[in-house]
Amino acid sequence: MTKPLSVLLIDDNPARAEIVQAGLRDAGYVLLERLDGTYDLSARVGALKPDIIVVSIDSPSRDAIEDLRRTTERQPRPIALFADRSDPATIAAAMEAGVSAYVVKGLAKDRVQPVVDVAVAHFNRYHAMREELDRARLSLVERKTVDRAKGLLMEQKGIGEDAAYKLLRKLAMEQNKRIGEVAQDILTYAKALKP
Repeated sequence: MTKPLSVLLIDDNPARAEIVQAGLRDAGYVLLERLDGTYDLSARVGALKPDIIVVSIDSPSRDAIEDLRRTTERQPRPIALFADRSDPATIAAAMEAGVSAYVVKGLAKDRVQPVVDVAVAHFNRYHAMREELDRARLSLVERKTVDRAKGLLMEQKGIGEDAAYKLLRKLAMEQNKRIGEVAQDILTYAKALKP
C-alpha cells in the first residue's frame, strides 16, 4: 500500500479552507498544516516537507507568486492553486513561478482531488522532461569533450580517429569510468602540462 500524499494548505479564509480540507480528507491526503499566507513559505516547506502545496486564495498577489517561485526553485513541489478572481497575466506569472494547476472560480469539495491529481501529474511530467533535457545537454557536452580528447590523442600519438576512440574506450574500461570522464581527465592533464 502506498503512503498517502501530504499537503501544505495556504488559505487565509477559514470557510474556504474548510472546503479544501474536506476535499483533501475525502481524497485520502494528509493535511500537515494550514498557513494564512505565503510569508516564510520556503522555511515551512523545508520543515514540513509536504508532497504537495495547495493554495486557495481570492487572487494571488505579486508577493505571493514570488514566494511560490522562491520555494519551487529551492524545493520543487506540485502546486495546485484555486483563485476566486484572476487575469491572464497573473495566471501566466503563477505558472512561470511553478504552479502546476491553476483553477479560477472552481473551488468545490469534489473538485479538490482531480485538480490536485492534475497538478501532481503535470509536475511529474515537467520534471521528467527537464531531467531528459539535462541528460541530453550533458551528453552533448560529453560528446564535445570526447571529440576534443580524441583530437588531442590523434595529434600527440599520431593515430587516426578510430584508434583514438578505441584508446579512450580502453582507458574508460580499465578505470571503470565513463568515456566522457576519461576524456575530461585527458584534457585536464594536457592543460596542466602545457607550458
